[in-house]
Amino acid sequence: MNPTLLTGALVAGEPPLVLNATGATALMWLVVALPLFGAALLLIGGRRTNSFGPVLATGLSWAAFGVALASLFNLLGYHGDERIRHLPLWSWIAAGSFHLDAGMQIDPLSITFVLLVTFVGSLIHVYSLGYMAHDIDKRRFFAYLNLFVAAMLTLVLADSYLLLYLGWEGVGLASYLLIGFWNWNPPYAAAANKAFIMNRVGDFGLGLAIMLMFATFGTVTFAGVAEHASQASTSTLTILGLLLLLAACGKSAQFPLQAWLGDAMAGPTPVSALIHAATMVTAGVYLVVRSAPIYDLTPTAQLVVAIVGAITLTFGAIVGCAKDDLKKALAASTMSQIGYMMLAAGLGPIGYAVAIFHLVTHGFFKAGMFLGAGSVMHGMNNRVDMRTFGALSSKMKITWITFGLGWLAIIGFPFLSGFWSKDAIIEAAWVGEGWRPWVFGGLTTLVAGLTAFYMSRLFFMTFHGKARWLEQDHPHESPASMTIPMVVLAVGSVALGAFLKFVGFTGWLAPVTGHTEHHEPVLPPLVITGLVLLLMVAGVAIAWMWYAKEEVPVVAPKGSLLTRAARRDLFQDDVNEDVFIHPTMALARGAADDNLVDDGVMGIGGGVAGLSGALRQLQNGLVRSYALTMLMGIVAMFLFVWMVQR
Repeated sequence: MNPTLLTGALVAGEPPLVLNATGATALMWLVVALPLFGAALLLIGGRRTNSFGPVLATGLSWAAFGVALASLFNLLGYHGDERIRHLPLWSWIAAGSFHLDAGMQIDPLSITFVLLVTFVGSLIHVYSLGYMAHDIDKRRFFAYLNLFVAAMLTLVLADSYLLLYLGWEGVGLASYLLIGFWNWNPPYAAAANKAFIMNRVGDFGLGLAIMLMFATFGTVTFAGVAEHASQASTSTLTILGLLLLLAACGKSAQFPLQAWLGDAMAGPTPVSALIHAATMVTAGVYLVVRSAPIYDLTPTAQLVVAIVGAITLTFGAIVGCAKDDLKKALAASTMSQIGYMMLAAGLGPIGYAVAIFHLVTHGFFKAGMFLGAGSVMHGMNNRVDMRTFGALSSKMKITWITFGLGWLAIIGFPFLSGFWSKDAIIEAAWVGEGWRPWVFGGLTTLVAGLTAFYMSRLFFMTFHGKARWLEQDHPHESPASMTIPMVVLAVGSVALGAFLKFVGFTGWLAPVTGHTEHHEPVLPPLVITGLVLLLMVAGVAIAWMWYAKEEVPVVAPKGSLLTRAARRDLFQDDVNEDVFIHPTMALARGAADDNLVDDGVMGIGGGVAGLSGALRQLQNGLVRSYALTMLMGIVAMFLFVWMVQR
């Protein structure tokens, strides 16, 4: 194992030592093994595990969280760079001079993700016990949940890009299985295919990046790549950074590979919470932050990361303003919030830690709201059209309160979790010189107002105003197995941000993200906070007047051109179909045409025969013809030499 680690300190020339895992950190392999064992047992055991499988899967997920928590306390016993630990597992690949061990990198960044995935993921398991209680295939569902958790944990604990790739593909597989869980419904199966294929585009970028790393550095470990990164050319690092960004765009639904995210709502609602809060869409942000030494050496790629984040956070907010589907509106919100994180990661050392800070708090309030959406669907005959809701606060008080706390957190209400984490990104975006702080800072500030509007629109249309229920509706609160996880996540929505701010969470990440000096934004922090709060109040007020005070039509009005475009995801699917899908299908249909194939083969044969016939005329047996040909060749050679000499 190379004694250097992928950290900001390494780029600065201060490589910390990587120490072997001891105590509880030496047991971190169990974090992956436990849910993986659960998935294997439920899938191989089949119907024999129906009676106990879901509970066992939930228990194994909680057991993984217990191991992760013990490892956290173990790491807290060390200081600074001593919190970077390595756990070798086995010799994985040996080919000639190339040798790669499978191992885990246990440090503040990876343990943060492990705790988020196992805790929020376990709460979603508990919620699923109630939500999927009457599904005849619930055992298979819980097996896929365990597989999803195990794959994500492999991704964030890997000590090399190749092992990360294994977890990366595992997450893609599990998401395909879960999104298309009810695949007897053709649109649901199509949504799973769409997510899978669009993620393959990003995965292609990650695969190329790993190949380029090996060709350039001779290694694919985080430590080895970080150690040799400064020796590579700027162009190589830029290509590497852009390929990693392509991978991140696919997995984290960033522009231009974001179109799959809304369709991923086809899966059961617990899947939406798992994908959008604690696992899949956070993987791209993790990849960029983990690859900090590469991006710190290529300002071009780093700037592109920030630009992609800025486009996506604006794109998601605009789409969220027009969606009437409860889950798709939340999906647009996720796209926008991940855009905030990606923009922060593209700001370099001043943004890495705050990107992860917002990722953690977002994991709680977004998971809580998705579970709240599932609770609403549970009480409203599985419908998602907010125009047929309204006034549910009187029938579903626990759901209303817990969802409301998540809503306040995401819009940045003072002193709730989102206030601390999102405002930290906005302040970092206002740091810099030239046009960047005005563009990035201005966009993040304006979109904060848009966030307040579309999330308030969602909240008021669902829980306030006049009841617009259908005749068969009988709204009711969900069972305790569903509401208890919502209450726990609501507590996190309120207090987690302040707690992490108080304990110095960004300082905790410093061994990985690097120590950075404080930078003053171009506008005073109080002015930035004041602008954000003013826009937040304005967004809430407008949403209240339009969707709570005024009567909401059950049938959506036609709306403006921008509204119609936002309902169609700003025509992203139309562009993809016209540019990629239709030409590919036409090519496939042509290739499948027997006559076309036969004609093509016969045409090639005929061309070869004709060329042979023409060349045969040169072989006529006449010496004078051969002599003339030789003379022409000699003249041509002399002419060529003469032209070269000139």
